Amino acid sequence: DGWNPFSHPYKKMEYGKWELFIPPDQDGYPPVPHGSKLKVVIRAQNGELLYRISPWARYVVRDEDKVNYDWVHWNPPQSYIHKHPSPKRLKSLRIYESHVGIASPEGKVASYKNFTYNVLPRIKDLGYNCVQLMAIMEHAYYASFGYQVTSFFAASSRYGTPDDLKEMIDVAHSMGITVLLDVVHSHASKNSEDGLNKFDGTDYCFFHSGPKGTHQLWDSRLFDYANWEVLRFLLSNLRMWIEDYRFDGFRFDGVTSMLYHHHGIGTGFSGDYNEYFGLHVDEDALCYLMLANHMIKFLHPECITIAEDVSGMPALCRPVAEGGGGFDYRLAMAIPDKWIQIIKELKDEDWNMGNIVHTLTNRRYEEKYIAYAESHDQALVGDKTLAFRLMDAEMYTNMSVLSPLTPVIDRGIQLHKMIRLITHALGGESYLNFMGNEFGHPEWLDFPRKGNNESYHYARRQFNLTEDHLLRYRFLNTFDRDMNKLEERFGWLASPPAYVSEKHESNKVIAFERAGLIFIFNFHPYQSYVDYRVVICHSSLIVIFKYKILLDSDAAEYGGHQRLDHSTEYFSEEYPHNYRPHSLMV
Repeated sequence: DGWNPFSHPYKKMEYGKWELFIPPDQDGYPPVPHGSKLKVVIRAQNGELLYRISPWARYVVRDEDKVNYDWVHWNPPQSYIHKHPSPKRLKSLRIYESHVGIASPEGKVASYKNFTYNVLPRIKDLGYNCVQLMAIMEHAYYASFGYQVTSFFAASSRYGTPDDLKEMIDVAHSMGITVLLDVVHSHASKNSEDGLNKFDGTDYCFFHSGPKGTHQLWDSRLFDYANWEVLRFLLSNLRMWIEDYRFDGFRFDGVTSMLYHHHGIGTGFSGDYNEYFGLHVDEDALCYLMLANHMIKFLHPECITIAEDVSGMPALCRPVAEGGGGFDYRLAMAIPDKWIQIIKELKDEDWNMGNIVHTLTNRRYEEKYIAYAESHDQALVGDKTLAFRLMDAEMYTNMSVLSPLTPVIDRGIQLHKMIRLITHALGGESYLNFMGNEFGHPEWLDFPRKGNNESYHYARRQFNLTEDHLLRYRFLNTFDRDMNKLEERFGWLASPPAYVSEKHESNKVIAFERAGLIFIFNFHPYQSYVDYRVVICHSSLIVIFKYKILLDSDAAEYGGHQRLDHSTEYFSEEYPHNYRPHSLMV
């Protein structure tokens, strides 16, 4: 209407609500055509007119020649209709953490369509049954990895339209893949022209006023969870993603920052209960998380919620009815830190088996943990993936099967597989992998920004490396697939915690049993063993059990040296070992 700010005034209602109803045209068509640009105009307390994007905007786009985003009315004549039901709630979660924009070998922002037709089949083939999508909520700054959200109700337009995302989720459901959203309710971007900040001209519309409302490390705004309008905004946001887009749950980002007034800044957590209960806990934020989980489970009991909490807050993953936080899972964030510390600081012969097992099993009873050897955090510029830490510069020259298998590449490939398997089998009740890390993606992840001349060279995933049979990446990719398929068959993630029968420091051997499988790891840098006795946990005095090799990291198809005969059968004996009555020789 020529941007007349006074033509359509809102009506003030109770509880801080404002309403504008525009009747249809005489011919019955919507008065605001699909694709129209819109703005909300607010008269601030000082009389100034503020032009804003609606906090509830479903679609915002940025023209190439502009800095700020525009709100575009999304109301197509025919919206996408979901055809496939959501998968049933999974017992074993094998999560593929993904970013749509980098999910292509090409140096560009990839699309929802590309993910639908090129990446989802790959995820399915690798044996993952859940995809966790990062950077979906609209964020003005691409290099923020999606964690500086500007429009909470808008699916990012840089990858395509809302209907493209709906189709992507629908196709995932047709493959039996559960889809989780990485939801950011811990903070918001400082942008005011196209974000929530200073929406009505004050600094306290959605957020705490003054220093309490700003995160000093993230340079972002912090929500006031005691404000009923803020609670309604965030809760309706969760409901919209579930009911409109059919997401199957959420990974809540930045939960540690929410739980404490100190936001975890400059604070270590040892497990002492005084660290979790006291005046330093932000009770408003904790109540919001309990309320969010209660609402999600009440309306959609099949939905899954995950907490990204580094502090280890007790009962965070127990039901709200028990006084818990209501989450289903929490991320086992100590595990990747432990692997980095070991690889960075210790020689191979100094690896401590007891310390590895302690880190992988140190979790609160009856609270479910998601184990992972590395996530997107370790792939970012400034850090290194496990593969890059293990093999570094030799990845550029010696990953071809035509070049000699150097000691560095050999060690890197074998440890990459062993670290993943022991983390998968011992570390939790679910498993997570960041896209590309399953095959040891070379180099790091860096989004286009001024510091790298806006380059997309490191903002991509080179899936093509696994398809080249002259490169050793395919060995790691195949092992990852077979490891997931084995879990799918035996379900160790849904089984009770493992019984660890051996942590042998001089032999560098770890052995444990879970879901009826015996896992044996030899971390010794140069020593192999014959006739090695390990415990088996069954208690039958009469039956002799026969065991066979199911997965062998030393097999040729995984880039190993094929030192074991897979036709060998191993028989249990009534022979006491490590305080158990039965054992076998391997």
